[in-house]
Amino acid sequence: MDVTLIVDGANVMGSRADGWWRDRAGAMARLHGELAALAAHGVAGPVPGGAASPAGEASPAGEASPAGEASPAGGAAGGRWFPRIVLVVEGRARAVLGLVEPDPGVRVVAARGEGDDEIAGLAGTLPGPRIVVTADRELKRRCRAAGAALAGPRWLTRLLA
Repeated sequence: MDVTLIVDGANVMGSRADGWWRDRAGAMARLHGELAALAAHGVAGPVPGGAASPAGEASPAGEASPAGEASPAGGAAGGRWFPRIVLVVEGRARAVLGLVEPDPGVRVVAARGEGDDEIAGLAGTLPGPRIVVTADRELKRRCRAAGAALAGPRWLTRLLA
């Protein structure tokens, strides 16, 4: 199954207190490297928003999964999946394009305007299952309406650790 993770770079970067505010492009380059490793090694467990975690059902860990929201404790049979990753960057973090080498597992998209508009557009136009990684409420609403599943930054950063 070809699953695409659409990562709200600013939102995920901002979820970690690692000094990103001093060097946004550098922090985005670190995130890019972590995402490239994730794409290469894959993700163990269920696909967020997939059949293993239906909307509103409790996960095996007892956490309620709000409509299409990812829960890191899965119900899939320990399978591994290899996502295509789209990292959306905006503002000063766009300079990451000059810092990283192209990677087959991570496509970097520099938002032409607002990152949220770019992400919502991708959520509605990319083929196959799409999972948007963000904590932004309004963006979540827009992406859910576009047919994408959702995961929060903590879900992703746990996979990167």
